[in-house]
Amino acid sequence: MQRDQESEKKPAKPRIRPKKTAGSRSATPKAQSKPRRDPVSAVEPGLAAAAATANIPKLPSMQLIPERMQAIQKRYLEDLGRVLVSKPEMEKMAAQDKRFDNPTWLDSFFTGFAALYVLNAKTLTAMTDAVQTDPKTQARLKFLVQQWVDATSPANFFATNPEVHKKMLESQGESLRTGIENLVHDMRKGRISQTDETAFEIGKNVAVTPGEVVYQNKLLQLIQYKPTTEKVGAVPILFVPPSINKFYIMDLQQSSSLVKFTVDQGNTLFLVSWINEQDEHSQLTWDDYVSEGILKAIDVVLDITGQPKTNVLGFCIGGTIAATGLAHLAARHEDKVNSFTLMTSLLDFSNTGVLDVFIDEQHCRMREQQLAKGGLMKGSELSSTFSFLRPNDLVWNYVVNNYLKGEKPMPFDLLYWNSDSTNLPGPFFAWYLRNMYLENNLVKKNRLTVAGEKMDLSSINLPTYAMGAREDHIVPWDSAWKSVQALGGPKRFVLGASGHIAGSINPASKNKRSFWVNDNSNASTPQQWLDGATEVPGSWWNDWAKWLANHRGDLVDAPRQCGAGRFKPIEPAPGSYVRVRAVSA
Repeated sequence: MQRDQESEKKPAKPRIRPKKTAGSRSATPKAQSKPRRDPVSAVEPGLAAAAATANIPKLPSMQLIPERMQAIQKRYLEDLGRVLVSKPEMEKMAAQDKRFDNPTWLDSFFTGFAALYVLNAKTLTAMTDAVQTDPKTQARLKFLVQQWVDATSPANFFATNPEVHKKMLESQGESLRTGIENLVHDMRKGRISQTDETAFEIGKNVAVTPGEVVYQNKLLQLIQYKPTTEKVGAVPILFVPPSINKFYIMDLQQSSSLVKFTVDQGNTLFLVSWINEQDEHSQLTWDDYVSEGILKAIDVVLDITGQPKTNVLGFCIGGTIAATGLAHLAARHEDKVNSFTLMTSLLDFSNTGVLDVFIDEQHCRMREQQLAKGGLMKGSELSSTFSFLRPNDLVWNYVVNNYLKGEKPMPFDLLYWNSDSTNLPGPFFAWYLRNMYLENNLVKKNRLTVAGEKMDLSSINLPTYAMGAREDHIVPWDSAWKSVQALGGPKRFVLGASGHIAGSINPASKNKRSFWVNDNSNASTPQQWLDGATEVPGSWWNDWAKWLANHRGDLVDAPRQCGAGRFKPIEPAPGSYVRVRAVSA
């Protein structure tokens, strides 16, 4: 259009410049000559103004204190001198890393490689710690340096790993051939194999607790589990697992199934099985997960059981989704929930642990431009991100064993579940990233509107049981403690041992690990709570079961069948939604 308008204008008269003479040249003052253009202003029209107003992030301020760097250098040279002249010192240095603490490394030419690697890694870490900067930049520096340190271990390379050489000689080259086959297989699959995935089948030896799918929509299937006791509590319970993973982390082997444990305690249990989003789901939002997800599931549970209320348990991001649903109900003055349980869930995102290194305004804007209007956050990308939070355990360990040594991964149900990742809808993910991780808006009263209602977590005036895990790197336990403080009503917080998954899925039957309780705490900080806590041997499941027994109502005859009225059984548990994969097998 602009070109057409310009073509209709009268042509401009050509400028006729007078010929210059020597006299005219000398008469022209030098100051009147054409000024040199600044490099920025010399670019195309409009670009200089754009550059001047661009939101270019400032580089963080970083300082090195000379005295500290000199001390680190002095220590390095002293250690290096001992390592280079003494074989026992060399072995001692190498053995500080468990990957080199065996005779194959310590009794070979490669001891020196291992010792120098350990020394250099320690020094790089010390130098990183010595950088004076803001906490977020410090965390990012540590994360990046640790990634580099872990990746450059001599154990990760064929040429510098004597265990690999020994295996190749003993197998007459067979390990090398098998390793190449494993590598090609994983390259075609697009991810590293962490377990023998052929050893497991959903519905056959994982996710096998009997039940029926009694409702489904575009977002979820709702499973009702068959009772195992003659009497059950009148008030049912609804499990809301994370949408970022498959639900069967709560129903692996029968001996480690939280689903089976809950049913065996005499509860009528329903569980949400989220859809593994495909292209047709790429427009789904957080509001959809609340209105068509948690709120719809609650209504169906109440319709089937004929009860006015249900108990609700949310795990990880499932707890965050459930909390927004409960705040929505509170805003509408709808009294449909009897109690609330949070398992390693974030409501207060002021401290998000190691994941914070990925979160800033620029990253959120990039994701919003990429996904806010549609598309999928691929499960493979999410899986890789979480694996590199623990690279030695979840990446390089398998590179060495699978590809360099030619070994086949051992069957492990937890790692099978870990590899069965899920896609997320782009708008859902982009909104979650900004409003939770970046701006921490959920704990700010009336800051967010979800499914048409203002969010006020303090309006959730329910008995709440919250569990955190002491070594959790995804939901730091102090953040789990702070999150439950945002809710109204009486609260009980317990702290489990171990990490995000092992701390949560700690079967009562095995009586392993321990947990901490503080029944008389008026603590105002997580540390105050911990200082007054008592350690209890065994699983926190038993403590939760006693708490839940007070909120399940009177004992009534167990239902003879799943579903009721217009909600008839559709297919046996675990249903079909959970079988849809985000990545190739």
